Amino acid sequence: MNWNIKSTTLCFLAIGFLVLNGCKKDPLKNLSNDDSRIYISNYDSTINFASYKTYSIADSALVMEDNHFLGRVHGNYETAVISQLKQLMQQRGYTLVDTSAKPDLAINVSEVINTQTTIFSYDDYWDSYGYYYDPGYYGYPGYGYYSPYSYGSYTVASAALEVDLLDLKNATADGNKITAIWVGLARGEDVFDTNNVSTEISTLFAQSPYLKTSN
Repeated sequence: MNWNIKSTTLCFLAIGFLVLNGCKKDPLKNLSNDDSRIYISNYDSTINFASYKTYSIADSALVMEDNHFLGRVHGNYETAVISQLKQLMQQRGYTLVDTSAKPDLAINVSEVINTQTTIFSYDDYWDSYGYYYDPGYYGYPGYGYYSPYSYGSYTVASAALEVDLLDLKNATADGNKITAIWVGLARGEDVFDTNNVSTEISTLFAQSPYLKTSN
């Protein structure tokens, strides 16, 4: 599989390095949500995408949270994503058909949410005296401040839109083996915002010029 990764953040990081060296403060704070998003595409380089002519797509998206399937969703965002995929697939020469017509390809849309909880020690933040506050304020000058509760935690959630192109043309007869031959991933701030759909899908397709019915 060949990875294709685009992130305007990388460019801004390089610029940020130069700005920091120029003594300017926190240039990354000026990044917009658009700049924070990362686009990744991956495909099977042995596949001739021109050999596929038809495709089918569901009218809803799968929702996965921490590797658990939560169901399907069909709202404004999902409708916009599916509509944009249909438009770009048509531009690349593919024909949308019903599943009963035995399409060559299937498009699967997923919304992936992962959460990570991190435990940390407050000891890392103590000053050189080993306490947070001046105990002298409470009438005990010269005393150190000790707390038995020196651990905390925080949880970070990340969200991503995943688009999988599945090879139905070469699926096994029993249907137990269906291979994804192309994967597109958009992740970052406001990734599930309907206003960002056009940019998200068009960026993934722009990374994938090979995804077309003919050269």
